[in-house]
Parts: sequence; structure tokens; C-alpha cells
Amino acid sequence: MTFWEHLDELRKVLFRSAIVVFILVIPIFLAKSFIFEKIIFAPTDSGFILYKWLGQLALLLKIPDAAPEPFSLNLINIDLSAQFFIHVSVSLTLAFILAVPFVLYQLWRFIGPGLYEKEQIAVKKAFAFGAVLFFIGVLVGYIFVFPLTLRFLGTYQVSTMVANQISLQSYISMFTQLILIMGVVFEMPALALILSKIGIINKSLLKKYRKHAFTILMIAAAIITPSGDAFTLFIVGMPLYLLYEFSILICRDIDK
Repeated sequence: MTFWEHLDELRKVLFRSAIVVFILVIPIFLAKSFIFEKIIFAPTDSGFILYKWLGQLALLLKIPDAAPEPFSLNLINIDLSAQFFIHVSVSLTLAFILAVPFVLYQLWRFIGPGLYEKEQIAVKKAFAFGAVLFFIGVLVGYIFVFPLTLRFLGTYQVSTMVANQISLQSYISMFTQLILIMGVVFEMPALALILSKIGIINKSLLKKYRKHAFTILMIAAAIITPSGDAFTLFIVGMPLYLLYEFSILICRDIDK
């Protein structure tokens, strides 16, 4: 195939992916009440699953004082058109998240014919692995990273004279950015698996540069965290480093 024929194939991949995202947007958009009240705004209340788990853990460890205090966060909106456009943008974001397996499959169909048979097997497995890791990352972001960040930043005050009034735009921006960031960074082991299978990296190399990787990952976490505060940096940075350690486990050992 010529360069322009490849571009035409890529255009088809993007077009099919966009069609699937658009189809998924429709039911998500129509399920407004369930999506926002039961999913997106769930972390603003003490009944959220993570807060319950922390309370049960405190009782199990017989440390009742460590249980999370009652928590409730009220959001405000000061822009006339914000709620409608946020509804649209959130619907698109959730549709894209659900469409990730299809998008990865389309990308695989695009690059697969250009690989050797051995590479095809490795990359195909890595793409499937990557789809699973993306959803795990999104769930980790939703259940752990975002609620902890929200609870800390939403209740932090420099003085009791200054009340926190969180805008809807700020909340949604933090929500979508964090869950998407966690979904993307969880792709690290899949990328490491591909690079290992084709001989670019190996277990020994990753072990050798573990300290360097820690520094680089902390810098990366500082860049990608939406708010830039130290607490969110820690919450995002630690999973990044744990994913690096997991990448070491699954990489091929050159000595063997």
C-alpha cells in the first residue's frame, strides 16, 4: 500500500470509531439522572462505596476514630449554559471510555498487517491486555483516586472564615481528567509487554533503572495531575510506580 492508501485506511479506522462513540452517546445522554446522580455525583456523599469501606475497615481494626467523618459536598453553577454543555461533554467522555475496546481493536486491524507473525501474536495480546487495564485504571480513578482527592481538597480550608463553594465546572473537570488519566497510565504494563516481546526492553533493564524511573514517574505525575497539589500528586504518583513494578514482573527476562 502507498502512503496515501495507509492514510485512507487510518481515516476509515477513525470514522468507524467515531460512529461507535456517537451511537453510545445517545443512551448515555438520555440516562442523565442515573449517570449524574448515581455515578458522577456519588463521591460527594458519605454513602459512597469507598467511604463505607474505610468505615468498615476502621471498625474491623477496632479504631473507630479512624472512620471517615460524615461528608457532603454541595455544587454550584454560575454559568447559564454550563449545565447543558457539561451534560454533552460528559456523555462524550463516557461514550469514549466504553468504546475503548472497539477503538483498540480498530487500531490493531490497522497496524496488524504490517507486523511479522510473531509480533502480531504479542501485540494482539497486548492490545487485549491494554483494554482490560484501561478499565481497571478508570475504576481505580473513580473509586479511589478521585474520591480521596475530592474529600481532601473539598474540605480543606485556610480559615473557617472562608467557606468552600465548589463549582460544577471545577468538579466535572477534575472528575473527567482524573479518571481518564488513570485509564491512560494503567496502559504502562501493556506498553512494557509489547516492548519486551519485540526485544527493546527486558526485566533486567527495568530493574537497573528503577530509581531513575521513580524520579521520572513523579515528575510525570506532577505534570498530569489536574490540580497540581501535593496530595493529588501522591495519589497519582504511587499507582504509577506500582505499575512500573508490575511491568517488571511481566517483562521477559533476557537471561532466560
